Amino acid sequence: MIELRSDTFTLPTPAMRDAMVRAPLGDDVYAEDPTVRELEELAASTLGKQAACLTPSGTMANLATIMAHAPRGAAMLVGAESDIYIYEAGGAAVCGGVTYLPVPNQPDGRLLLTDLAAGFPDDPDDPQFAVPALICLENTQNRCGGVILPLAYLAEVRRFADERGVPVHLDGARIFNAAVGSGVDVAEIARHADSVQFCLSKGLGAPIGSVVVGDADLIERVRRVRKMLGGGMRQAGIIAAAGIIAIREHGRLAEDHANARRLAEGLATIDGIEVDPASVQTNIVMFRVPEHRLTRARFLAEAHAAGVALAELGHGRVRAVTHSGVAGADVDRALTVIDAVLNGR
Repeated sequence: MIELRSDTFTLPTPAMRDAMVRAPLGDDVYAEDPTVRELEELAASTLGKQAACLTPSGTMANLATIMAHAPRGAAMLVGAESDIYIYEAGGAAVCGGVTYLPVPNQPDGRLLLTDLAAGFPDDPDDPQFAVPALICLENTQNRCGGVILPLAYLAEVRRFADERGVPVHLDGARIFNAAVGSGVDVAEIARHADSVQFCLSKGLGAPIGSVVVGDADLIERVRRVRKMLGGGMRQAGIIAAAGIIAIREHGRLAEDHANARRLAEGLATIDGIEVDPASVQTNIVMFRVPEHRLTRARFLAEAHAAGVALAELGHGRVRAVTHSGVAGADVDRALTVIDAVLNGR
């Protein structure tokens, strides 16, 4: 099976597996796992922050950070197409008592400053309105096609937030893709946010885990919320060992980006496919199939039966995500299958 549904299907490399077996271990709830401490120090220094906290998942990382930033009864401004708003089970509201204020995402992933400003009440003391206590961005922006938020835009949001005394949280699940895709150091992206979470288990290829980075006081609060949510792990160095290798070898993401462009360019030559190869910035390709010829559900089922797994991602789109488990030859094979499914060749 050529697995293109998500970069969460990556498998740990032999080096990761070996490191996991050999990792020095301790009890991380007591902050005594040396491999976890090494990972957290590496993550913090790589992203230019004071401290870091390992969590089991990106969902927990985002939730713990939101709860550390925003008190119960507050609100947060978040993209209407963001993973936090759509895919994370409403955790901020259910567990943290934080109201979501969705803001339209532009096609390039941005939340317009005018739309962010509209989320702040004219009278912050009016008890009818929940005052925003946090702004959440996503970089890269998944449902906009893995696009990279420009540094100039991140700086604008930073100034906007500072003027209102509100922190910025960056869901950087794929922030290393953003760094590699833009040729910018990951710390330069992270510096515009008070907190960042990134996934070890997507394109970076580790089997499990996400990390939150920020200042020391914030991370202590995150660690407390992580415990409350059930995320306190014991000999978590087994996880952290793979994460250390993942961060150190993140430059290989360029290969995934090249394969995504190869896929998009090939799709553009297939009769009936709607795709814009120029829009592919990282490892995500969005495209459409001609529903009058073959329903999207049937297309996905037939492609899967022929050995290519793709995902539906809303708004009539199909998503393909390249990763370490997909080589150039797999891309070419996937294109052959897709053409055959659509055009009977």
